Amino acid sequence: MIIAASVRNLPITIQGLPMQDFNAPKVAKWLVHQHANKIHFNPLPQDLSLTNAKQAVAVQNEFVQIKAQQCGDVIGWKIALATPVMQKMVGLDAPIAGRLHSQQVVNSPADVTAKNYGHLLIEFEIAIRIGNNLLPRGIRHTGPSVASSVSAITCAFEVADDRHADYSNLAGQGLQLLADNAWNEGAVLGEWLPFSQVYPNPLAIPHANDALGALKGEAFINNISVGLGYAHDLMGHPLNAIAWLANEANDRGTFLKEGDIAMLGSLVTSKFPSKGDHLRFELAGFEPINLRVK
Repeated sequence: MIIAASVRNLPITIQGLPMQDFNAPKVAKWLVHQHANKIHFNPLPQDLSLTNAKQAVAVQNEFVQIKAQQCGDVIGWKIALATPVMQKMVGLDAPIAGRLHSQQVVNSPADVTAKNYGHLLIEFEIAIRIGNNLLPRGIRHTGPSVASSVSAITCAFEVADDRHADYSNLAGQGLQLLADNAWNEGAVLGEWLPFSQVYPNPLAIPHANDALGALKGEAFINNISVGLGYAHDLMGHPLNAIAWLANEANDRGTFLKEGDIAMLGSLVTSKFPSKGDHLRFELAGFEPINLRVK
């Protein structure tokens, strides 16, 4: 299957827009213009700068609406900056969340065309499907409280585009990364397994060495191992990551809905494949997934 390209041909212009006051649609159109023209990642202009996460989420919402015209309806979520090291690099103290689009989420094996992106990057993740709505409940969601609301689990590639960002110069750019939908450009999913098969007791307290937390993942490029990690690298346990995402959605005035897909973060550091590369991700107990770069 081929992953749909992003906002490459939408008729977006930013000329003539008064930008002296914060206006989420204007910032979103600037971001779309950058993506459509494959412009290297640059900080927002001063007159479009963001001052808080609420503004960044408002821009992300507008950006996602524009992107949906070409990439399909929103069908889920992704977590980015799951580790303190990554958060510090961009000047934040918490993870961020982005959205997934229907035409950019495909099943393995899949093809991705490098020239469709400013700078293609791939991550090696665990994805889950929500079985029951995770509505606000008066108190914060926790790992144990969300376990019974997860219906299925699989391994996944995340496809992203960093547009040649200079990682040594990203300090203070966390809000822009949030506004820019955390650079997400889709996902490649493996075969779904019932969540109960991997985590049979939803009432258990999750810990790093339980059956789910101890899952090992290994990434390969052209049959050469390029990294490995464990499910407990995701905020200490995948259920903790799901709980964080459920709370983040509630804080935005929405919720994780039945059927939503959630990408929980990468077990292996990001890779930047080239045309002709073949990527494989093996997660213990799951069929390997495959991605070819064209």
